[in-house]
Amino acid sequence: MAASSETLIPGLTDDVSTQILLSLPLPHQLRLRQTCRRWSRLLYPPSSFPLRRALRLPSLPLLCLFPSDPSIIPPLLFDPLSFSWRILPPLPCSPFSYNLTRFSPIFLSPFLYLIGGSLFDTHSYPLGQPSPSGAVFRLDLSALGNPHSIQWKRVEDMNSPRGSFACAITGNGGIVVAGGGSRHSVYPSHGSRISSVEKYDVASGKWTNLEALPGYRAGCAGFIRTGAKEDEFWVMGGYGDYKTLSGVVPADVYYSDAVVLGMKSGMWKVVGDMWMEGERARMGPLAVAEGSDGKAEAVFMLDSNEIFRYDFDSNTWLKETSLKKKIAHDESCGFAAMNGDLYVLTSMLKSESSEFRRAYKRRPTLEVQVYSPNKKKWRLFTAHPPLHRQVEFKSTILCTIQI
Repeated sequence: MAASSETLIPGLTDDVSTQILLSLPLPHQLRLRQTCRRWSRLLYPPSSFPLRRALRLPSLPLLCLFPSDPSIIPPLLFDPLSFSWRILPPLPCSPFSYNLTRFSPIFLSPFLYLIGGSLFDTHSYPLGQPSPSGAVFRLDLSALGNPHSIQWKRVEDMNSPRGSFACAITGNGGIVVAGGGSRHSVYPSHGSRISSVEKYDVASGKWTNLEALPGYRAGCAGFIRTGAKEDEFWVMGGYGDYKTLSGVVPADVYYSDAVVLGMKSGMWKVVGDMWMEGERARMGPLAVAEGSDGKAEAVFMLDSNEIFRYDFDSNTWLKETSLKKKIAHDESCGFAAMNGDLYVLTSMLKSESSEFRRAYKRRPTLEVQVYSPNKKKWRLFTAHPPLHRQVEFKSTILCTIQI
């Protein structure tokens, strides 16, 4: 009995017990820390995260949701394996800015970064125009086991404020951003467009400017892909200038091409149009399936109720599948790639103005459609985020995390 009490799990060796405990979903690990001191030390994230990588255990996929301005509504972590949620701390609140949106969250272990965005700044004029933000915050997710110490920390600002921009993780522990402006969901055609490109070095905590984009581009998506001679930073879609309809109403001019930056050569090349005129007006939401090195293995686009896969050789979008459950054209949704699968999220709670009180009391529900490109199969489930309001995906920003 004395020998058994000294092991992590009675009747098993510590090596086997360690693999079992570290293979559990992260929310379960955090709850099991209260079992005993040995379990608490083993499952403490600052020690368990490196140990998982040393043991080469499968990564724990998590989905991070930013339902609104993160200084008002805290971001949420969702574990699709255990259907559990965890509330992250809110972003520090500023008395001079509000309604932050169009920022880019990105995970570079063990930190979750929140970069840039568009907001309303009481110091700017006119007050009705959104302003780009250069602020960068990071959250140490290894401190999840200690809720009193986990908090957002501000790091060095970008050289150029930007929102609605391309963002990706480089292969040498850095972050690269390109384009952007002051895009805001309420005022879609107002604000600035920029062409600047920057790279953040995590070790030094400094931003350095790279060769600028061939032209102004905002609302674009970016990812890193392994090229024949060097890693490549792809920037797809987006919008540049805007035109006026009937000389009055401003409308964005959307791109149908992509530009590629060689990470060693530092030179840009232009890739031709990815679709023919009249095929689609703009690029839909992208989901990038990444390998263990964080580089793109496949790129998918959600266009209405169909999912397309990008073919790099032919520079075209090929139809992959159609959604299992159709989504109305006026309904917004979330689209993300996680652990090799594609996730499409929609809100099932409709809050009509006449039924506001009743909708507010109901529990928000998300309907999740998961597609496996390898198995060519769909599965559906529902999830209940710990919120008192429905998730509006027109303003919700998603980020995938692999621990």
